[in-house]
Amino acid sequence: MSDARLSETPLPRPGVLLPPWPGAMVPVTGGEVLVRHTPWTGPVDDDGQPAADLPPDAPHERALYVHGLGGASTNWTDLAALLAVRFDGYALDLPGFGESAPPPRYSIHRHVQAVVDVLEWVVARPGPGQGAPVHLVGNSLGGLVSVWVAARRPDLVATLTLISAAMPVYRVPAAFDRAITLVLLPGVPSLAERRMAGVSPEQRVRGLLQMCFGDPTRVPRERVEEAVEEMRRRDEQPWAGQALTRSLRGLMTSYFRVGRANAWRMARSVQAPSLVVWGDRDKLVDPKLAPRLAEVLPDARLQVQAGIGHLAMLEAPEPTARAVLALAEDAASATAGSATGPAQRV
Repeated sequence: MSDARLSETPLPRPGVLLPPWPGAMVPVTGGEVLVRHTPWTGPVDDDGQPAADLPPDAPHERALYVHGLGGASTNWTDLAALLAVRFDGYALDLPGFGESAPPPRYSIHRHVQAVVDVLEWVVARPGPGQGAPVHLVGNSLGGLVSVWVAARRPDLVATLTLISAAMPVYRVPAAFDRAITLVLLPGVPSLAERRMAGVSPEQRVRGLLQMCFGDPTRVPRERVEEAVEEMRRRDEQPWAGQALTRSLRGLMTSYFRVGRANAWRMARSVQAPSLVVWGDRDKLVDPKLAPRLAEVLPDARLQVQAGIGHLAMLEAPEPTARAVLALAEDAASATAGSATGPAQRV
């Protein structure tokens, strides 16, 4: 494990907040999911403006972003825009979330299979980067899913970035003890779904901001309004409550897996160069897991962000982007070096 390097690559200057990227439905095992696309822009100059002349060897790779429990592909709008200097970005709505229909049955395995299917679709798309492994970035539940994917399908993953990954723990925060116990009981998820329906979108968004951000005042008003509107649209879906409570149940059930199916054991077999990102004010997943996860991954670096909560890609997109870009840059250098000499450890 080493400390994360930050890329010095010029990034687009912050400006008007961008709307969510457009998307299309992509077939996966058992249904289809929405995948949003952030097009590659290529390098920008030191002022953050598009480069006048793109160098012929400008990196043009692909990345896939996987959101967490209760999230959606829109969680990646700002980070994907920054990373577009190097990546064609794709972000999916996991089955049952965002605009994706629910799977036949909620489980970590179903989410893993959906991500594998989308990765295969991304790899096969025509254009620069076709056929090459993809940079996989996951947050929370999406981080746990991404560990499984990287371990099982190393051929699809160029690098792995885990932002507050929901790795198995056996002592959960006190605020969640009773809630998690109830969700695991038969019949209780349906009761939880009915109770959630009685809370307004505005109340739920305010609660999520307090829970997920180190400093909720950092969130632009426009992003809060977008979140409320997205919550309203989600409430119109008959499966919205099911997706949250039953995915949580699947997440907690996965924590009790032993042997080869245990996520910590999966992490030990990940071959891709990895980055672990955590906010030191994360209230949902203990920041103490950050160094443990970085130590378990065979080739990892660690970035702990001061004052940041559970959603670093939303609360601190620039330092997160610089760490992801550095990982990709170093992985590319190592690959180039291995073609002419001994492989170098990142």
